[in-house]
Amino acid sequence: MAENLKGCSVCCKSSWNQLQDLCRLAKLSCPALGVSKKNLYDFEVEYLCDYKKIREQEYYLVKWRGYPDSENTWEPRQNLKCVRILKQFHKDLERELVRRHRRSKPPRHLDPNLANYLVQKAKQRRALQRWEQELNAKRSHLGRITVENEVDLDGPPRSFVYINEYRVGEGITLNQVAVGCECQDCLLAPTGGCCPGASLHKFAYNDQGQVRLKAGQPIYECNSRCCCGYDCPNRVVQKGIRYNLCIFRTDDGRGWGVRTLEKIRKNSFVMEYVGEVPPGCYMLGQ
Repeated sequence: MAENLKGCSVCCKSSWNQLQDLCRLAKLSCPALGVSKKNLYDFEVEYLCDYKKIREQEYYLVKWRGYPDSENTWEPRQNLKCVRILKQFHKDLERELVRRHRRSKPPRHLDPNLANYLVQKAKQRRALQRWEQELNAKRSHLGRITVENEVDLDGPPRSFVYINEYRVGEGITLNQVAVGCECQDCLLAPTGGCCPGASLHKFAYNDQGQVRLKAGQPIYECNSRCCCGYDCPNRVVQKGIRYNLCIFRTDDGRGWGVRTLEKIRKNSFVMEYVGEVPPGCYMLGQ
């Protein structure tokens, strides 16, 4: 029976934070979870849960990283060195105060519902940050991906799986191209018209990598059988995303969208749309 279980894995129902909490409570170090003997008793602010003001002194209820909620403590502002977390907390607080009460100045004590919202927002932001890290860990391109949701409390979409190339179904084989070019310079001196010319089509790009064909015309890029290298001007799509992009939650009920974080020249390649290839489909690979 045991030999049939080799290579099997089971998803853990506990979150990363819950596993860290268990390690610290049991005083056990676990390198895979980032809990070591050096930081087993370290106190690092994970997020801020509540706020109050007593005699002009500001206090924050702190959730400590790697410790359960039962270990949360109220700390005066001068004890906290987490400038980024403090700024984000007040930004979330002010935005919600304006939405609920049309004022931005925080009261001396927060309403429990408001405090709970801030906790949920902090947890959401951490979940989105982890998803952002996962997306960038999988990327094989220059452009970085950021994730943003300033609309609601939804976390990463559960039904979305990020991939960089087509995922073929069982029994599907991607056919490799049969020929490649022998050009020394595919843009300035294309031998036999390079790969586009061999297919009786025009060269698709200019020297900036911008498409110069009319919409609807096919694009033939150089491939693994070509003599040219990675820097060939006829290799654009295969280099992947070059621009920094943001996956963001739309504010008009359309779910998640993608926008650029930098200027993109007209007719420049942005990204390739890939997905799963079911049986019965035929594709031509590079």
